[in-house]
Amino acid sequence: MKDTKIQWHPGFVSAMNLELMKYRESLEFEKEYNLNTKPLEIDLLIIKKDAGIDIDNEIGRLFRGHNIMEYKSPGDRLDIDVFYKTGAYAGLYKSYGSTVDERKAEDLTVSLVREAKPEGLFEYFREHGYRLFNPYKGIYYVEGNVLFPTQIIVTKELDEKNHVWLRALSGDVETKDARLLLEKMKGLNEKGDQELAEAVLEVMMAANETLIEDWKGDETMLEALMEIMEPQLRQREENWREKGREEGRKEGRKEGMRAGICGAVEMLRGLGHSDEDIKAIIMNKYELTEEDVLEYF
Repeated sequence: MKDTKIQWHPGFVSAMNLELMKYRESLEFEKEYNLNTKPLEIDLLIIKKDAGIDIDNEIGRLFRGHNIMEYKSPGDRLDIDVFYKTGAYAGLYKSYGSTVDERKAEDLTVSLVREAKPEGLFEYFREHGYRLFNPYKGIYYVEGNVLFPTQIIVTKELDEKNHVWLRALSGDVETKDARLLLEKMKGLNEKGDQELAEAVLEVMMAANETLIEDWKGDETMLEALMEIMEPQLRQREENWREKGREEGRKEGRKEGMRAGICGAVEMLRGLGHSDEDIKAIIMNKYELTEEDVLEYF
């Protein structure tokens, strides 16, 4: 499937924010960081605000003060030239401090992220004397001819429970991974976290049309999606109620419910569900008859 319209990189930035949410107050995320002028652009720069913080996360354990991340979407190559380019970006970033040696070499790391293992690159490493260590599932440390501590993250191999967000950035997501993602989303309380998760969900659903087709008859998945959308629908209803209070409390409640139903129909259609499925969901959620629901279709 062609992925030219899928926003993989924003999804990656959102996923990394969620992967490291426990430490977010101590980290600074700079997406598409310009080294000088385009096209010299780092996909994601993560800076430790507190140099002394230890990140107890398999991806972040390598991190130091300044961490350069290069993300390759499923259709992109990760070869030796990309490897050197990312190392060069790190070198340029080190050299662009405001004073000489302001950014210490020992305070930089490089991470390259891709869904599938780059077999050709790993073969190059073996042939040219690099050493690869695999301390955690899906994470490979590269040692040898590197200027900075470097890791390659193979998202497909990451632990499925600990790295739900990055594993979702795939065109081959399994139903079990999708369920885990929805469960994680239900546990998010902060509006900012919910928005980040929705960005990841949007990428996953755009890249997995076949999977979404399979959901259409799955009531548990539909219920999970409705639960995730609940805060947005409630907000929409409240906005209309507030507006309606000027015209009368009863009318405000009516318009609020109408706004919520319209929002639910719009979202579920966007997720690929049939009108018949949506009607059943709306009837159940808002305790309406089939005749009442027809006006929204």
